[in-house]
Amino acid sequence: MSASGSMRLLPWLSPEGKPCFLVPGDGGGFVSRLADETEERQLTEGLDVLRVSRRVLDDPLSPNAEVRYAAIRLTECLADVLRVAESRGRRLPPAEDEADDCIGDTDDPDDTGAPARTDGAGA
Repeated sequence: MSASGSMRLLPWLSPEGKPCFLVPGDGGGFVSRLADETEERQLTEGLDVLRVSRRVLDDPLSPNAEVRYAAIRLTECLADVLRVAESRGRRLPPAEDEADDCIGDTDDPDDTGAPARTDGAGA
């Protein structure tokens, strides 16, 4: 069983600091609901920390200790939000065919995907 395709990444780490996974069932189990609630709490806390940190960082007279604390909290919240995003991304259904929708998806190695200039300035 592959961790990337069929197991849910939980929004917390083991006591050893390793990722925790859940074998999914119907999505209504206790651990699944706890994970959903924890993710929601982490996202809400991230918004709260962002609001407070903006006030601290917008004030040029904020003491270094407050700026450092804001950076520490922002880092913690960013790690939580990235774990939530990864977990939710793993649970998205696979896209049918994204190759046709990609910009610059050609066999030309010089194609950067940028629109061609028509004013003659790029030639």
